[in-house]
Parts: sequence; C-alpha cells; structure tokens
Amino acid sequence: MEILGYLASVFIGIILGLLGGGGSILAIPILVYLFQIEPVTASAYSLFIVGVTSLIGAIPKYKDHLVNIRTGLVFGIPSIAAIFSTRKWLVPAIPDVVLETSGFTVTKRLLILGIFAFLMIAASMSMIRSNRPPVPDDSPRNFGLLTVEGLIIGFLTGLVGAGGGFLIIPALIWLTGLPFKTAVGTSLFIIAINSLLGFVGDVLNYPIDWLFLSGITALAGLGIFIGHRWQRFISSERLRGSFGWFVLFTGMFIMLRELIFGT
Repeated sequence: MEILGYLASVFIGIILGLLGGGGSILAIPILVYLFQIEPVTASAYSLFIVGVTSLIGAIPKYKDHLVNIRTGLVFGIPSIAAIFSTRKWLVPAIPDVVLETSGFTVTKRLLILGIFAFLMIAASMSMIRSNRPPVPDDSPRNFGLLTVEGLIIGFLTGLVGAGGGFLIIPALIWLTGLPFKTAVGTSLFIIAINSLLGFVGDVLNYPIDWLFLSGITALAGLGIFIGHRWQRFISSERLRGSFGWFVLFTGMFIMLRELIFGT
C-alpha cells in the first residue's frame, strides 16, 4: 500500500497543475488510507505538500500571465488569518469523541473527513451544472464578497486541512469573472500562501516526520510540472467539467468509506 501511495503522490501535483486545486482531495485520502496516517496529522501534512507544490506550480502560471495578484491578495489575506487561527487553536481543541449516542458516535476523524467530503460534493455541483457564459476579464470585481468568502473558506480549509482549490476556483470564477485558466493560476498562488502559513500552526502543535513529508512533497512537485504541461492542450470547458466530476466522485467515496464502512 505504501508503494501505491508513493506512486499516487505524483498525481497530487498533476491534479494541481491541471486544475489549480484538488491536490488535497488526493493528498488526504492517500495519507489516511494508503499510509495509515491519523486524519489530523494527515491534514497537517496535506497543507505542507499542497502548499509547496502549489508554490512551484504558480511560478510558470505567473510567467504565462495566468495569476491575478491583486485578486489573490484580496482573497488570500483574510483567508490566511482564518486558516492560521483555525489550525493553531480550534482543531487541537476538538475532542476525540465529539458526540456519542446509543447508536452512533461522531469521532474527531468522522467530523473532519465528513465535513471535507460534504464540501467537496457541494463545490462539485457548481462546476458540473454551470453553463453560465464566462464574464469578460475586465468586468467589475466583487471584492467585498471575495473578502468574506476568503474568511469563510480559510476557516473551512483550516478545519479539514485542505488547500481549498475546489472551493477557491468556483469563488474566483463567479465573484470576480476570471477565466478558468486564470482562476487556476490565481488559485495556486492563494493555496500556496494559505497552506504554508496554516502549516505553521501545525508545526507548533504536532511532531512532524520531515523525511517522509519531504519525499511525498518532492513526488508531488514532479507531478505539477507534468500537469502544467498537459493543461496547455486541454480546453477550459473540459477542465472545468472534469474537475467537477472528479471532486464529486472523490467526495462520495470518502463519505461512504467513513459512514458505511467505518475506520
């Protein structure tokens, strides 16, 4: 299973390079189910892996003029505050058993992975069902809503340890009118900042296996170069639909795995 996990780690970067998000959608299941890492620790490792890989991927996107720095900062700054606070203080405060009744127990693992899966399924709907025509890139930006969205997504991604690209990309498209491929590049920029600063909160709370983490991150970094190269040959519409279906099926798998089959 570990060999499969190392091979699958390359696809974390490929997905990030192609879609500007979704790396944590692979990273967390790989860490939890293939490497048997406890979900809270896996969520911390995911932030580092996805953050470093996204930073690597954002550089060529910026050179191709596919990163909107101003939009990224408006979204990213409030998101940074929310994700750091959540990882530093809220996540460690969640008890191992959140709720227990005669027939059902909500553990910390189930809470984190359940919220993660629900967010994935909800976000996938907007990408799959949407046939709204793209808004021109010079249209007015709704920066007020974008700031609020940054706070909310920062809290949610801090809670589940996800980079948040599967939530950030729909927000960038519908609130700012960015074309899909520009939203992908901007998302990588935001994810890199959010994830790495959010990980600082985890370094202060948990022991880190740096050798293991560096190996997985290196494989994901290799994958993002592959994904960036492939993206040039795939249309935005096809990427958007593929992104939505990928998020939906992965979210359903995690939900069923945790609710029906248990740990």
